[in-house]
Formats: sequence, C-alpha cells, structure tokens
Amino acid sequence: MELDKQDHGDVVVITPSESRIDASVAIQFKDRMRDLTSDANGRVILDLGAVDFIDSSGLGAIVAAMKQLGGGRRLELSSLSPLVAKVFRLTRMDSVFVIHDSTDAGLADVRAAS
Repeated sequence: MELDKQDHGDVVVITPSESRIDASVAIQFKDRMRDLTSDANGRVILDLGAVDFIDSSGLGAIVAAMKQLGGGRRLELSSLSPLVAKVFRLTRMDSVFVIHDSTDAGLADVRAAS
C-alpha cells in the first residue's frame, strides 16, 4: 500500500494514495504505518481525503496503527469522506480519535498537541 509522509515540524502527516483500506491491504497498511511513524515524536495525522471505503479490517488496521504509536504519541484523522465518517460514527471510533475536517485544520489545532 502506497502511503505518503510529510513532516510539518513536530507533526507527521500520512496520506494513503489508494481509495480503499480493506482486507486486501490492511496488513500492508499497518506495516507501512509502523515504518513511516517509527521516528515520529508527537502527533501523527492520517489524511483520509483520498479514501472512500473502509471495511472492518481497514478500521482494525487504523486502530492497530494508533496502538503502535504508544506513549505520548497520538494518531489523529483528517478529511474523512461522508462514507468513511459514517463508519467511524457507527463503530463509535469517532470518540476514540481526534478527527479534523481537513489536514490544515489539524495542523492549526494547537489544542490537539496538548
């Protein structure tokens, strides 16, 4: 699975280039997230703007990526499509993750850093 990484000071932004995070790519996604965030010191924003479908395996992979970050580092989400946002709402994962309307909003949100 292709993921793009951009550093913005102490915030790392990861952007999947594929439109689906499902069972066919979940393991690759989780492994790639671990590789790209292993040196992150603070916040990580996963920009899901290009993703229009997530199944339970994809959701599990995102949760696993959050857990891999461990102490003091947090995975935040941004740019959820209506369908992806609905998955997070229905599973109540919207109460687990900080979700930003856009990546720019996430980068500007100093409250999320505390």
